Amino acid sequence: MYKVYGDYKSGNCYKVKLMLNLLGHEFEWHPVDILKGETETPEFLAKNPNGKVPVLELEDGTCLWESNAILNFLADGSEFLPTEPRLRTQVLQWQFFEQYSHEPYIAVARFIQYYLGLPDDRLEEYKGLHKGGYKALKVMNKQLEMTPYLVGEQYSIADVALYAYTHVAHQGGFDLAGYPAVREWLVRVAEHPRHVPMGE
Repeated sequence: MYKVYGDYKSGNCYKVKLMLNLLGHEFEWHPVDILKGETETPEFLAKNPNGKVPVLELEDGTCLWESNAILNFLADGSEFLPTEPRLRTQVLQWQFFEQYSHEPYIAVARFIQYYLGLPDDRLEEYKGLHKGGYKALKVMNKQLEMTPYLVGEQYSIADVALYAYTHVAHQGGFDLAGYPAVREWLVRVAEHPRHVPMGE
């Protein structure tokens, strides 16, 4: 059975939890409190020397880290990862977009507001993050006006990767009212019969 080391409130950890549920895999969840420094212990660093969650521990005791890499591993051979090279590359395109153009703005703004409670010394940074976050939402909305999912007609790990932080973007002060295609997509993703919410 897989073991997942993560924080229930983390979007990156939620990606893995959601993917495992979509695939119907059983797993053990091991909570890790990032604010208490639990990712910096020798025991955790033995699993991920980069000191970040999530970590997926396989049956043989080896560990995988980086949420989008874990998604690719889990989805391999399933309906959630296309085999056709161009479509598969488009999945990767959206995953790279998520890590470089979406997560650094939307997830970080959420961290400052939701985890830290909007401290004064990070307020200017928080406000500055909104410009990049809204740009990412605009890119997503443009694609989702044309196709029901980010890579055409099929729900894929590209959607899992971007759903994780987009569906809680309001916790970072983002208003999705101006992005109707994104809002419709959020509903579509959540309607999957094996969908699970972020919390415990």
